[in-house]
Amino acid sequence: HVQLVESGGGSVEAGGSLRLSCAASGYSGTAYCMGWFRQAPGKEREGVAAIDSDGSTNYADSVKGRFTISQDKVKNILYLQMNSLRPEDAAMYYCAAKVGSCPGKTKDYNNWGQGTQVTVS
Repeated sequence: HVQLVESGGGSVEAGGSLRLSCAASGYSGTAYCMGWFRQAPGKEREGVAAIDSDGSTNYADSVKGRFTISQDKVKNILYLQMNSLRPEDAAMYYCAAKVGSCPGKTKDYNNWGQGTQVTVS
């Protein structure tokens, strides 16, 4: 299984930017879809963005045009650049991985990081 560790969370003012990172290890040679999810208190976990091995991306409508998902295949790091942040973006952000193509369903992702907190004021 792939091990994932998120970092880069913090507190920013509305309109600000933040870049999240997810260090991945334990790749076995299988093709993975990598994704970012978020969950706010009292709300269900939702998919934010996902990226396939060929670089194809998927975004939730709520973040399209503001967030950018990318990956450094050499360093095995997944990124989420978040711009024009809004209070409703505040949540615990998780990176996750699943076998096969993107985006899939939340339950299809069988590898999860511990999460990193993002607050927006």
